[in-house]
Amino acid sequence: MSEAAEPVLLHAAGSLRSSLDEVAAAYEKATGIKVIAKYGASGTLREEIERGAKADVFASANMEHPLMLARAGKSSAVALFARNQLCALVRPDLPVTPANLLDRMMEAQLKLGTSTPRADPSGDYAWEMFRKADAQRTGAFATLSHKALQLVGAPTSVTAPAGRSLYGMLVSQGRADIFLTYCTNALEAVKENPGQHTVTLPDNLAVGADYGLTVMNAASPAAYRFAIFILSSDGQRILANHGFAAPGMPR
Repeated sequence: MSEAAEPVLLHAAGSLRSSLDEVAAAYEKATGIKVIAKYGASGTLREEIERGAKADVFASANMEHPLMLARAGKSSAVALFARNQLCALVRPDLPVTPANLLDRMMEAQLKLGTSTPRADPSGDYAWEMFRKADAQRTGAFATLSHKALQLVGAPTSVTAPAGRSLYGMLVSQGRADIFLTYCTNALEAVKENPGQHTVTLPDNLAVGADYGLTVMNAASPAAYRFAIFILSSDGQRILANHGFAAPGMPR
């Protein structure tokens, strides 16, 4: 089999599924080289790579996990390729605004959904938000971290059917009244589930997410070309169209 025919193996954060599927399709159309993607929680994917899982390109929802691979001598330098924000996805008919979001999350009867810290950066970002809340209201961290339902991000977590938003599905099933997830995930959920709505975190609770990209040392030249394509204006435009802040977009 020729090098050009060998597929690029991509491990990527689940929040990138829609956007990187489109980037991969554009790359394949331009080069004839297929990209085979595995999506999941960034921390879990990083651990799989450390244990020997075959991967060429790793796209993480934070900088920490790819930097760990690079510092261990397993991959190339890490590039920032996208930014996201934490948002609140809210069930229909529940009045939540940026101004009252903390009050609503603190209510004992409301179910607060998050991802799983350490396994998934989205969970880490939620806990960062809880610490910011504690600076506004003493005891908020203890309350929120205790009541948070870690519904996604772990290896045993429920998954959504193909083409279905996991977060929108969990809210529609009543598993969570408010779900802290990436704004891009929340936008997809709202499109799929009329009535659900997205609430932007107020400035004093806002948490941003920097996404990091690295190429494994044993990867093929095609993998490096795919990483460069993600960082190119074409790749960045696709990411921006899916709601990401794309640092490589021309001004």
